[in-house]
Amino acid sequence: MYDSLIRYIQSRAAIEKEQLDLICSRFSALKTKRNEILVRYDDICQHYYFVNKGCIRLFTINKEGIETSRFFAFEGSFGTALPSFIDQKPTFEYLQTIEKSDLLVISRTDFYQLVDTIPAFEMIYREILELGFITAQKRIYGFQGFNALEKVQWIIANQPQFLLRVSNKMAASYLGITPSTLSRIKSKL
Repeated sequence: MYDSLIRYIQSRAAIEKEQLDLICSRFSALKTKRNEILVRYDDICQHYYFVNKGCIRLFTINKEGIETSRFFAFEGSFGTALPSFIDQKPTFEYLQTIEKSDLLVISRTDFYQLVDTIPAFEMIYREILELGFITAQKRIYGFQGFNALEKVQWIIANQPQFLLRVSNKMAASYLGITPSTLSRIKSKL
């Protein structure tokens, strides 16, 4: 159950077995159904999730009821409603599993206790934040000048499993194009 998390940690930091055991002891297993909401709009996010199997997405819904996907976490990665998790204010988004998923979940209290006491875990958290920021910046700035085809090519190059695992509707909302445009482009590739 913890093998993927252990591999993730060991691939990013030198860590003693006792510390690794302590980290794992703070996570608990959570099995979810497809489309299960983990964090609702206006909730205060209290947990961080590691995806063993499946996928979670972060999305918003505008006043017209249109969903916009902002982030996806697949196997071997972390995900949460980060602004709410950090500042403990209500979130303006939803966190949802889009597939039947096996997650490891850690409370905010335990998460920050590990960040404060285990230097390797603090380094991993910093890496998660930095990589998340870089990916978001590349997506935002890259997409500003991209046409629809270039957006799809970017996602294929940077996240090859994305279009294979995510519905056209969710993928299109993430890319900022319509589902029909995405379907047309995919049929030509």
